[in-house]
Amino acid sequence: MTALAEAPQKAAGVPPRTRFKRTWDKRLGFIATHAIGIALGVIFMLPLLFVFLTAVMKSDQAMTASLWPSEWHFENFVEVFQKAPLLEYFGNSLLYSALATAGALLSAIPAAYALAKLRWRGQNLFFMLTVAAMLLPPQVTVVPLYDLWVRMGLTGTLVPLIVPYFFFDAFSIFLLRQFFLTIPKDYLEAAKIDGCNEFQAMYRVLIPMAKPGIAATAMFCFLFTWNDYFGPLLYTGENQDHWPLSLAIASFRGMHHVEWNMTMAATALIMAPVIVLFVFAQKSFVKGITFTGVKG
Repeated sequence: MTALAEAPQKAAGVPPRTRFKRTWDKRLGFIATHAIGIALGVIFMLPLLFVFLTAVMKSDQAMTASLWPSEWHFENFVEVFQKAPLLEYFGNSLLYSALATAGALLSAIPAAYALAKLRWRGQNLFFMLTVAAMLLPPQVTVVPLYDLWVRMGLTGTLVPLIVPYFFFDAFSIFLLRQFFLTIPKDYLEAAKIDGCNEFQAMYRVLIPMAKPGIAATAMFCFLFTWNDYFGPLLYTGENQDHWPLSLAIASFRGMHHVEWNMTMAATALIMAPVIVLFVFAQKSFVKGITFTGVKG
């Protein structure tokens, strides 16, 4: 009882100068710990702020020495739809990214499961070929693939961009395989003891436990296809009706190179869906990336 009574008296007897010093040290520690993150956040936000401010400027003020709008013209975001069929291009981009992401997951999950949880002859060789495919520049295979799609009469559409993801995507397989390795085999063995086959163990046990890794893989694939310019330019350049936003914004900039405010307004509208997607999925994305490199 005596010790308990003396403890509050000792805490209350700390001089004000000492308490102030401790509080100040904690604040300095917090600032030092987060200073790099805050600085990087500011650096990454500056281009987005520049795009937004330019998008709401008058045409004669955009891309001048004046960085702050003299007048705010939010109607630029509406007018840009009158200058180009952005909704149609948005639909093409969404179709391309959504189907390609679905195809990558459907093909990569079974392949990654086989590489991570099964033992079969040639497993290591197949994994090395998967890594080698990641290192292979797309320009190496573009000529034979383009000739193939021309012979099939599918150029000018999104089919040559979407179909390959349903068969093989090296990066998605590699990323999921690394995440699957972090999941203990005990769960799969328990499912097999209960009567599950390999497919059921993968579908009912592994996939629910691997949601963060699957979410990270899906986001990587979605962002890559959403921003892809080379593929759409190669396969859909001759057919404007199938242009995605990445190709349309380059053409829009060429048609309206003087109206930088319109170009920046279109750019801001294109970035908005990606930013919203990342905001809602950032927890799963960060968790998936964190656990992917734990075990190799």
